[in-house]
Amino acid sequence: MDRTVGVARETDSGATEVGAPTSTFASVSAPRSRPDPGRRPQSGGGRGRLGAGVVTVPSVPRGDPADAVLADPRVPEHQRFCGNVDCNQPVGRSRDGIPGLTEGFCGACGTPFSFVPRLSRGEVVGGQYEVRGCIAHGGLGWIYLATDRNVHNRWVVLKGLVHSSDPAAMAAAEAEALALAEVEHPNIVRIHNFVNHADANGTAVGYIVMEYVGGISLKQIRNARNGPLPPAHAVAYIVEIAPALGYLHDQGLAYCDFKPDNVMQADEQLKLIDLGAAVAMDDVDCVIYGTRGFQAPEIAHTGPTVASDIYTVGRTLATLVADLPRSTVQLPGRAEVPAFAEHESLYRAVARATEADPARRFPSITELVDQLTGVLHEIAAADSGSAKPRISRHFSPQRAIYAAGADAPPAPASVIAALAVPRVDPADPGAALLATTSGTPPTQLEQTLQYAMGGSTPLRASVEIPLRLVRAALEIGAAADARRRIGELASVIPEDWRLLWYRGQCSLLDGDFDAAAADFDRVLDQLPGELDPKLALAAAAELRGDHDVAARHYTTVWRTSHTFYSAAFGLARYRARSGDRAGAVQVLDQITPASAHFTSAGTAAIDVLLAAPPAEALDEDTLRDVDRRTCALALESTARRAHVRLKVFEAALDWLAAGHTPGTTHLLGAEFDEAGIRTGMEQCYRALARETTDLWERVALVERANTVRPRTRL
Repeated sequence: MDRTVGVARETDSGATEVGAPTSTFASVSAPRSRPDPGRRPQSGGGRGRLGAGVVTVPSVPRGDPADAVLADPRVPEHQRFCGNVDCNQPVGRSRDGIPGLTEGFCGACGTPFSFVPRLSRGEVVGGQYEVRGCIAHGGLGWIYLATDRNVHNRWVVLKGLVHSSDPAAMAAAEAEALALAEVEHPNIVRIHNFVNHADANGTAVGYIVMEYVGGISLKQIRNARNGPLPPAHAVAYIVEIAPALGYLHDQGLAYCDFKPDNVMQADEQLKLIDLGAAVAMDDVDCVIYGTRGFQAPEIAHTGPTVASDIYTVGRTLATLVADLPRSTVQLPGRAEVPAFAEHESLYRAVARATEADPARRFPSITELVDQLTGVLHEIAAADSGSAKPRISRHFSPQRAIYAAGADAPPAPASVIAALAVPRVDPADPGAALLATTSGTPPTQLEQTLQYAMGGSTPLRASVEIPLRLVRAALEIGAAADARRRIGELASVIPEDWRLLWYRGQCSLLDGDFDAAAADFDRVLDQLPGELDPKLALAAAAELRGDHDVAARHYTTVWRTSHTFYSAAFGLARYRARSGDRAGAVQVLDQITPASAHFTSAGTAAIDVLLAAPPAEALDEDTLRDVDRRTCALALESTARRAHVRLKVFEAALDWLAAGHTPGTTHLLGAEFDEAGIRTGMEQCYRALARETTDLWERVALVERANTVRPRTRL
């Protein structure tokens, strides 16, 4: 059916001016498809303070409300347009040096217009609201500051209409009042009343009476910086305010006009203001208001949906971190925006929120906020230099680590064994059954599940059970079986990222690392705030020899969360391979003694320090550092302890053979001379010989001990 879409007028710079009209109408006729009720999410979840406890966002003082009153309220000429939706022509413009009229009739269609404030200071509206003056011009008319005589002279806001004769504008105002009357959310402005007041001509004009929100808008905050906001602040703002949209969605409402102008900050609190564009998502006859540069391109066809609101959130975030032309629908390339170039996850999040295809956007505000929270943790970690871990809603903790060494490349099977697994949906019919099989070997899992399921129809409808069997096939290295099962699920959950996740692991087992990387990259497109796809991408890149890409992802993962130990070892390998021994050791030293992988990290650091050929590249300070590190390791295994000490003694012997003279007397408790070092090596070989159960290996170790021992004189 035909829809009318309101589009805000913008200045040449793309910014809507304070004191200027922000909305007019543009007729758009197109068939509308009904929104999918299944896509309406639950907003759920609580939020922390502004900054989510991760970053500190500057507070904004509320100030004196009286200071917000405009001294000379007027609408700039270039913002004046006819209110007739079928006309929308410029009105009130200068001609031949004569200023344009602020009241009159449209020269094209004859519709009357007036941009003069209807209320004056001291005027009482509805018998209780005393006007103090104009504070702004909104999409539907002038906005006034007033005091409520009946409630201790509290500050309130009156929002009137530009065109009192415009039925659509009046209906939109009444709709806002009705919608707001049902809204109770800490981040949404409250409505107090809706009153009519006769103007000078006796015409009744409607006014919404709302809570006064002090502070300034996000648009004003950005303008005050004369440039983009710090990415951490911009993301923190969206993470805090977006759940208010989720609340509206739960009420069946779409906000439609989300933009920086409509988010106010006072102290550390954000408020969503101006619900004049909010409409019921099932209302096929409503007029849709929005702002050019923010409004979803498909809204004339689909009407207001969750997806169209998510688009406005993505565009808002983009304008906060980038100089984004409002006339440009296409998101600029990552390299064109410093914030995007520095923070890949931020770019991916904005890109998904603003996808041209609504079905490819985040499915809900809850999911958008969750992923942006992950992005915020990444940005905060990069800015502060300290890890900012969080618990993922989508992935389990890491199950193991792979390639825990300074030079050991990852093996595909070990990568799969270490990667996190998708969390089971507790609402799935098979969730309870799967919880009882955590200790079942992968080879027996299918038989166990088939026996437990029997003929149960609900269990047969489970998605989680076949997904678990895919994982079991991967765990035993049966890539072909896993692919077959993924193919069967593709018709049931075709767009589910978990299929890509497991298909990428199949490619790892097959040795097709390019295909694995492509699938993991698509998972990351859907879940840009998650670390697990980045770790998988790093492993795939390392396996295919793309070490720079691997290092980039390893850096992001480890910098953000010091629980991803595979990332630490991977980053250390990259730095050691690049000749940055100090950088490699620095990463390994970040694995604390409280970790089960502390000893592995310590031995890897020793390997890095001793791996600088030739012996001349070593110095005594490095050997002393290695001595200290070796003594600090709690090596309970005699064989492992002997192996580590043997490496140190061998390096020290080469160093002495190169003509160096030590400045101290002992190394690992042995005399720091050739005889002492050889004695230490002999002891290590004999210790290894005692530990082995292989006869021939024992003989070889004893022979090495005899060969390396210092010469003695009878």
